Amino acid sequence: MNEICVIGGSRYFGRRLIQILRDRGAHVTVVNRGSTPAPGGVTHLKADRGDERALREALGERTFDAVVDQVCYTPLQAAAALRVFEGRTRRYVMTSTVEVYSGLEGAGPYREGAVPAQTWRVRPDLPWHDARFLGDHYGEGKRQAEAVLARAGFGVAVVRTAHVLGGDDFTGRLAHYVRRVRAGEPVAVHADPRPASFIRDREIAAFLAWAALASFTGPVNACSHGTLDVRELCAAIGRPVFTAGASPYSFERDYTMDNGRAGALGFTFSDVRDWLPGVVAACA
Repeated sequence: MNEICVIGGSRYFGRRLIQILRDRGAHVTVVNRGSTPAPGGVTHLKADRGDERALREALGERTFDAVVDQVCYTPLQAAAALRVFEGRTRRYVMTSTVEVYSGLEGAGPYREGAVPAQTWRVRPDLPWHDARFLGDHYGEGKRQAEAVLARAGFGVAVVRTAHVLGGDDFTGRLAHYVRRVRAGEPVAVHADPRPASFIRDREIAAFLAWAALASFTGPVNACSHGTLDVRELCAAIGRPVFTAGASPYSFERDYTMDNGRAGALGFTFSDVRDWLPGVVAACA
């Protein structure tokens, strides 16, 4: 039986990930602050992953075949994770984001090498504990966290997720469009909105579970086939009316990714247009 530790995972696709691993026969240990009960049939340890001592104490002498870190946002958190899990696991999977490609010159679809984690500069002196600073530098925080983990003494894989859509999305971004389009209210978009890659909540959960049990290392893009810009997304909902401005999935720059590496490693993605109608329908 595989021993898998999931850090975070209290909601959305993280909860689905835990359920998939459990249903496939893994013994799953969930570590989070305990604000939401863990799914049944798993071990639940309560600790704030930002508190290194508390995390170490909660884990005790436990060891794992793999760790899936759903809530690593800064190089400080990544460095603490390395200290805690060195000698406890042979594999570490970090959930990263398409936002690591923000600020790059040129257009997508981006391949993993566009952000070379092993050589990316790490700045632990920056105010990563400041919530506003972290919010304003989310992509950079993820890039630097990846860079720290790339220098680990055990196998590390980094999953760069596309924008996730699903009926349980607590961010409310898709619901924003569904609500406005169905009410006939104008949707704010940029003058020339750029395309983005997306993935369904169920698919990214399945991908992370697959990655936890695989053996590859390094960054890998995870996105469904096909791209959407905000106008196409809204057209899948109904008959939108647009106005000038900005909204959650209206982008001034390209957020598309190349998923060729994941495909070559053996994962088969769906097409965004095949599952989008069902996700929209569930977001009533």
